[in-house]
Amino acid sequence: KRKEILPNPDCHPADVTFKHKSANLESSSQTGAQGGSVAKALLSDGSFHVRAVTRNPRKRAARELARLGAEVVKADLERPESLRVALGGASAIFLVTDYWELGDKEREVAQGKTVGDLAKKLGVRHVVFSGLEDVSRLTGGRLQVSHFDGKGEVERHLRHIGLPATCLRMASYFENFIEHFRPQPEGGGRGGYRLEIPMADIPMDGMSVEDLGPVVVTILKNRSEYVGKDIGLSAERLTVQQYAEVLSRQLNRSVRAAEISPEEYEKLAFPGAQDLANMFRFYRTRPERDLNVTRRLNPAVLGFEEWLSRNLHHFADL
Repeated sequence: KRKEILPNPDCHPADVTFKHKSANLESSSQTGAQGGSVAKALLSDGSFHVRAVTRNPRKRAARELARLGAEVVKADLERPESLRVALGGASAIFLVTDYWELGDKEREVAQGKTVGDLAKKLGVRHVVFSGLEDVSRLTGGRLQVSHFDGKGEVERHLRHIGLPATCLRMASYFENFIEHFRPQPEGGGRGGYRLEIPMADIPMDGMSVEDLGPVVVTILKNRSEYVGKDIGLSAERLTVQQYAEVLSRQLNRSVRAAEISPEEYEKLAFPGAQDLANMFRFYRTRPERDLNVTRRLNPAVLGFEEWLSRNLHHFADL
């Protein structure tokens, strides 16, 4: 095998390591969906040896990666001594930090910096980081999006210490429609469903997290082309009305785009509503996400309708 990877297989801090020829590649992942996507894509490619680093190797997702051929090792992003062993000998790292698990931007930043600093000391040749924009910095403090801002701070740190890195900025996950953006029943016995996304008529980029893995494979195989790049990823750019139309066709239900403002959205009774409302305010500024580059990195990337047609079972109760 030419390469080795370690992803986060269980929605907790984890690492992914890769080897290319005689070199090693390591990846730290705190978001199971992203880490799992990357690990499976590298395993499927066949030229990678995958090492999955997780806090709990007994988790079902970790056991599944082991079954697929990954080496599963135990480590924790908040225990640098465990990471040193897990990342030893790596030539590349896939890193993703998870604000939502921690609920603390400063801890997220500290974890990202810890991995970056260790990668620098170990002589890692390439870090692929799943970052996002520092919205607070970009807007002069007008908007604060904690689950973006910390990743932006980690991006700057990786550049500051001179680490050879590629920073990826994902679009909104299509998977959010399964839960966070799920169509809600209309009230008053009217029947049908409404889609509550405060984007008005401004298109919103989207992409399945499952399509991230092949993107990372391409980048790792073409290191010299992508080191030093910031890449905004998107499979499709649709208005809320267009998303609603696709949902209506595929689900055979009436789904409409509800009129809701960010001000109304931030008052909804769920944790993180303020942060998400500010995220949508930022999305309304049309941050850079490149459809063409995304398709070049992953020619098989799915648009929303095709993704939805393959995931109808998640909406069987509508």
